[in-house]
Amino acid sequence: MLKDLFISKTRVKLLEIFLSDPTQMYHVRDLVRKIDEEINAVRRELARMEELGMVKKEPRGNRLYYWFRKDYIFYSDLLSLVAKSTGLGESLIKNRHKLGRVNLIMLSSHFVRHEPKSHPDEVDLLIVGDLVLPELNSLVRAEETKRGQAINYTPMTEDELKFRRTRRDPFLLSILTGGRVIVLGTDQDLVG
Repeated sequence: MLKDLFISKTRVKLLEIFLSDPTQMYHVRDLVRKIDEEINAVRRELARMEELGMVKKEPRGNRLYYWFRKDYIFYSDLLSLVAKSTGLGESLIKNRHKLGRVNLIMLSSHFVRHEPKSHPDEVDLLIVGDLVLPELNSLVRAEETKRGQAINYTPMTEDELKFRRTRRDPFLLSILTGGRVIVLGTDQDLVG
């Protein structure tokens, strides 16, 4: 099954498009424009992806629309990979040397899936370490501009994270009980 995932650069580009915002549907010509590949290569990959159960299609008018299936067995895994290699995740990883000493970067699953928050105070990004805050602010603002929405983020030092864990802080517990994608570090770094 793993060999079915990354067999061509067209497939990789399609996965990035579909999973960068899994709430969207795309028609073939739109995908061709976005990934800058030949239409026949895109159609061929979409047919293969549909055969493997990755995407689903639906005709609307004179167009075929495709979207990624959330019940695909590797959906969460691929979503995590794309979150780390595109958008804010990619930007944070690429610029981590400018951010100071970063120990942990976590994105909430609702942020990665482009789903509405269950409550307005929910954190989209938690970043732990000795951070250069102006640099972090700049990266977050750039992503906010791309997405057209505010990103709720929380920087913390390692000591603050440890302190909040020992006190069973409600704010930290709300982060720990929500879905998450660890971009840098491990779940163990977060939960202690």
